[in-house]
Amino acid sequence: MTSPTFSRDELVAAFENFEATVDRAAQTRDWDPWVEQYTPDVTYVEHAAGTMRGREEVRPWIWQTMETFPGSYMTSFPSLWSVFDESTGRVICELDNPMRDPGDGTIITATNISIITYAGDGLWRRQEDIYNPLRFVKATLKWCRKAQELGTLPDEAVAWMNQFGGQK
Repeated sequence: MTSPTFSRDELVAAFENFEATVDRAAQTRDWDPWVEQYTPDVTYVEHAAGTMRGREEVRPWIWQTMETFPGSYMTSFPSLWSVFDESTGRVICELDNPMRDPGDGTIITATNISIITYAGDGLWRRQEDIYNPLRFVKATLKWCRKAQELGTLPDEAVAWMNQFGGQK
């Protein structure tokens, strides 16, 4: 099976819509529109969580991930750079994952590489997120320690620290 070829303009426009949808989801904390931008039979490869097939496997995962600490403290997911490959219909990008200000203006973040494959008609048929989970743990611990120092550490972060060995 060969992939359809999409023009650069179409890929760029689709990715701009993807970013806008993700940004709206991050602002409203409603992850359903984010899920709806994938084909019903999407393949989503998330190396820490495994491979999900179909929107109805992706939906509970994204809601759980983004509405539980530390995901619930991530404020946006802007791309830092992107590459468009018309011949494969892929966009390869580095996404930033900043956490909310712990109280002193500090920005703590970790990044991941995502490869998303376009299906046409504004939908994506595949996404693969590539990252080192330990970098996310390290960034989250840094955030927790800063919030603890500032007296702004929420109970859910304390529970996360206890679970993942971050208490000192």
